[in-house]
Amino acid sequence: MPMGILRVGAHVPTDVIDNARIAEWTGAPAEWVTERTGILERRYAGADTTTSSLAAHAVRQILDESQDSAERIRGLIVATCTPDVPQPATAAILQDRLGLRDVMAFDVNAVCSGFLYGLTLAEGLLNGMDRQDQLLLVGADKFSTIMDRADRRTVSLFGDGAGAVLLGHVPDGYGVLASRLVSNGELHHYVGVEAGGTRAPLDEAAHTAGDHLLRMDGRAVKEYAISTMRKLIEQVLDETGLAVQDIDRFVFHQANTRLLEFFASDLGIPPDRVPLTAPRWGNTAGASIPLTLRASLDERPVERGGHVLFAAVGGGMTAAATILRWY
Repeated sequence: MPMGILRVGAHVPTDVIDNARIAEWTGAPAEWVTERTGILERRYAGADTTTSSLAAHAVRQILDESQDSAERIRGLIVATCTPDVPQPATAAILQDRLGLRDVMAFDVNAVCSGFLYGLTLAEGLLNGMDRQDQLLLVGADKFSTIMDRADRRTVSLFGDGAGAVLLGHVPDGYGVLASRLVSNGELHHYVGVEAGGTRAPLDEAAHTAGDHLLRMDGRAVKEYAISTMRKLIEQVLDETGLAVQDIDRFVFHQANTRLLEFFASDLGIPPDRVPLTAPRWGNTAGASIPLTLRASLDERPVERGGHVLFAAVGGGMTAAATILRWY
């Protein structure tokens, strides 16, 4: 049986970081941030909040709203590039927080594409399970911990948050119809955090140089995002025999508002089919697709049989696109 999304949960912290605050940190006018990014606010979690605690809020929303027993959940996948600790997996810590016992739990790191990578992995796992079994997939990131608050090119974009989906089998003809994943490792230098791994220790010299903070070649990332997302979207549309006009909702990774506006216009997508959460929450990395999906569903549910297209680009460089028929 095919795999579909049964429930969606989301969580963002309460601390609002507006463009006036970004202006204080960077010296860039608030109007510049608004004009260049289309982002008005982003949310930061407190210093004592971990990625797993953000994730737990999103999952508990699902469990609180679901009539299904948690005993049907057979696994937990967390897509993150800002883990609680280098090891063990944040998924294991989240599993303990949720009280889930004797199920698999592991992390996926494809940066902002991680949620869609996890979605494809989950589909393969569910294919080998009983029809009543379910999986939890979470996208969660706390990018405020790796922001250089003097760098207007990055600190203006990113925020913290978590989104989660409950995945299970759905009737034939529904669920995931096509997926494409790609990585271009030769471009890994476009975006990343240099220190903290085996190549560069997180020592005093790294902190002094700012190597523990995110660095990004914004122009190169934008060019990659536009060309690669277009290619993958065309591939999944071709595989399903669908056209742009057949897609009821396009849930994109919320890189920044201006990029999404340009991309939707370039593909001829009506604006009302492209929900945007970047203006109020910023780029929440691996969380942005499930966060945006939940916000969109709260505003206007997808009708059964409607087509939803997801697409994302992340560091690595990575990219992914998925089409599913909503159940």
